[in-house]
Amino acid sequence: MMRAQLTGDELIARRRLATEPERIWTAFTTPASIAAFWGGSHARVPPESVTVDLRPGGEFALDTCAPTGATRRLRFVYVSITAPRELVFDEPVTGLRTTVTITRAAEGTDLTIHQRRLPPELRTAQAADGLTSILDALAAYLRH
Repeated sequence: MMRAQLTGDELIARRRLATEPERIWTAFTTPASIAAFWGGSHARVPPESVTVDLRPGGEFALDTCAPTGATRRLRFVYVSITAPRELVFDEPVTGLRTTVTITRAAEGTDLTIHQRRLPPELRTAQAADGLTSILDALAAYLRH
C-alpha cells in the first residue's frame, strides 16, 4: 500500500492496479461503482445517492454516511473529461480541484489522484489517510 503524499495544498496518491484502464474509468464514472468504493473504510455511500452527469460543466454528487450516522452531501463539477485517461473535477464550495489520471502500464494500469488547492482543514494526515483508504477500497472493488 502506498500512502497518499501531502505537500502544502496538494495531495497526491498513486497506485498500480492489475486491470485495464477502461475498468478504472468505469469505476470513476458510473454511480454503482462510485458507491462501491468512494467512502473507503471511513464512510458508506448509498448507491441511490450517487448522480453522474458526465460532461464538462456536469455534476456528480454523492452522500457519505459516517459510522456515527452523520451524512454529508458531496458535489463536484466536471472541468474536463478525456475517456478513458483523465477526469478533472472541482468541488465548488472549497475550490478543491481533483485530477484523476489513468495510464496503461506493463503490468496493469497506473492511477494517479492529484488534488490541488486543498483548503486548510483538508491539509491533514487524516485527509491523506482518507484518500489512501479510498484507493484501497477501489483496488478491492476491482479485484471482484
